[in-house]
Amino acid sequence: MDLENQQRVKDLAEKYGAENILVLLGAAEGEAAGLAAETVTAGDPTFAGPLAGVQLGLRVYHVVEPEIKNEVNAEVYDEQIGMMEMVLDVEDIINEVSSIRKQYTKFKD
Repeated sequence: MDLENQQRVKDLAEKYGAENILVLLGAAEGEAAGLAAETVTAGDPTFAGPLAGVQLGLRVYHVVEPEIKNEVNAEVYDEQIGMMEMVLDVEDIINEVSSIRKQYTKFKD
């Protein structure tokens, strides 16, 4: 997650309260999604950005996770994400993000 987006997430969490924020990821690889999930929950693991050492514990999901997919109109989901879902390693992405969420998220849905 780039430094600008880290700052946006931090600012939104401060403005609206971390308990009111859900981060939705769209990274194409499990490792990238996991790093972004870790950044918004446990803090920036590279210690380079605004979230270095900041444990927001935010709820975080990837757009291909069933919890999100089931909330989106099926026609819209298929139109916007369906093609990408066919080429992504969905299982790896779900495993990465859900693992981070289970370890570090402070807030329950």
